[in-house]
Amino acid sequence: MGNWAGRSAADIAAAVREKRVTPREVVAEHLARIERYDGRIEAFRTVRARAALAEADEVGARADLTELPLAGVPVAVKDNLAVRGEAHRDGSAATPDTPAAEDHVTVARLRAAGAVVVGLTNVPELCVFGTTEGPYGASRNPWDTTRTAGGSSGGSAAAVAAGFVPIALGNDGMGSLRIPAANCGLVTLKPGFGVVPAGIGNGDWFGMSENGPLATTVADLRLMLGVLAGQDFPAAEEPARRTIAVALRNPLPVAGVGRPYAGAVRQAAGALARAGHRVRRAEPPYPLTMGVSALKHWTAGTAVDAEGLDPARLARRTRVHAAIGRRFVGSVRTGAERERLRARLTPFLTEHDVLLTPALARRSPAAGPWHERGWLRNVLANSAYSPFTPPWNLTGWPAMSVPVGSLPSGAPAAVQLVGRPGTEAVLLDLAEELERSLPWGRTAPLGD
Repeated sequence: MGNWAGRSAADIAAAVREKRVTPREVVAEHLARIERYDGRIEAFRTVRARAALAEADEVGARADLTELPLAGVPVAVKDNLAVRGEAHRDGSAATPDTPAAEDHVTVARLRAAGAVVVGLTNVPELCVFGTTEGPYGASRNPWDTTRTAGGSSGGSAAAVAAGFVPIALGNDGMGSLRIPAANCGLVTLKPGFGVVPAGIGNGDWFGMSENGPLATTVADLRLMLGVLAGQDFPAAEEPARRTIAVALRNPLPVAGVGRPYAGAVRQAAGALARAGHRVRRAEPPYPLTMGVSALKHWTAGTAVDAEGLDPARLARRTRVHAAIGRRFVGSVRTGAERERLRARLTPFLTEHDVLLTPALARRSPAAGPWHERGWLRNVLANSAYSPFTPPWNLTGWPAMSVPVGSLPSGAPAAVQLVGRPGTEAVLLDLAEELERSLPWGRTAPLGD
C-alpha cells in the first residue's frame, strides 16, 4: 500500500498519469479504508467494490491515460444521481430499486475524466433535510461522530472527510453541499445557475438545485468543478483586490450566531484584510419574509419530488413536508418571489464584490433517528443551525463553504463566501487565500 487514502485528487491523478501507481492500487486502498471504518461513519448506501476495481483496470488500460485530469481518482456519488447499473434510492424505501441504464451527465463527465465511482452515498429521504439518516444508515461527522454529518449531501461529505475518497459529488437545493461541508471541514462550491448541468429530481427544485464538488483542498475543488462544468477555473496569477462585505446577522431574525461561527468570520475577515482586500461590515437587506419564502420553496420542491411515490412508504416528516408544499407549488413555479429577492439583493452585491458570512449559525444536531421524529422538530432544528445557505439558492448565485476555525469539540467551523453570477473563479481565489493563511486539517484521523 502506498498510503494513497487521504491524498488529494490532484496528487493521485498525477501519480497515475506518471505510472507511479495503478488505478487498481489506489481504488483498492480506498475500498479497504471504507471497509475498515464506514461501519461507524455510514457514509455509503452501497459500495461498488467489485465493479470499482474492474473500472479501475479499464482506466489503467486507457490509451489516453496520461491526459486524464482525474486518472484513477476514486469518487463517491450522492444517491440522488444516476450511476449506470445501480439504483438511486434518494434515501427512501418508496423509490424503485431499478438499476439506471445510463450515468447522469455529471457522473459521465467524471468517468470520462478518469474517475472511478466507488459507491453511492447516504442522503435523507428525497434529500429534504439538513441531517442525513433513514432506512440505509445515518451519516456521522468523522470529526465528531456524536454529531450528524449534515445534509442532504451528508454521506458524500462524510466520505471525503473520512478519507474514503478524495472528492465526491453532491448537490445543493437549500444548502445541501455547504451545510455538510461546513460540518465536516470540507471546501465546496454551489455553482451559479447553469454552470454545471443539474437534472436533479423532478425539475431541480424550480431551478434552485445545483450539482457540485466536495473536496479537502481548493486545488481539488477547482479540478473537479472544471470537469463537471466542462471549463477550467484556473487560479489568478495576481488575484485582484476585492471589496468584501462582512455580515453576521442571521437572515432569520429569531436567533443569533454561535461564538465559534462568528469567530470564524472574524478570523477570515482579518486574513483577507491582511491580504489587501477592502473588508467592511455590511449586512445584506434580507427581507423580513425570508424565512417564509424559504419554507415555501423548500416544501414545494419536496411536493414535486414526492409525486407518484407511495405516501405510506415515506417517513412522516417527508409526508408532512410534501403536503404543506403542495399548496405553494403553483406560486413558486412562477419565480416571482425569487426575482423580487434578486432585485432586492443585486445592489448590495454590486456595491460589494463578495459577501462573507458564517456558514452555519451553530453546530449540527446530535446524530440520531431524525427521520423518526416529527416534522416541526426537524424543521426547527434545521432552521436553527443552517439559516445562511437558502438565500443563495433562491437567487441562483454562487456560494462556497470554506473551513475556518474550530468548535470546542475540535470539529471544524466554517464561513460562507457569496458572489454575483459568474464569479465562481473569484470565490475560488479568495478561498485559496484563506487556505494559505488559515490552513485546515484535511482528513479526520478516525483513530489511525
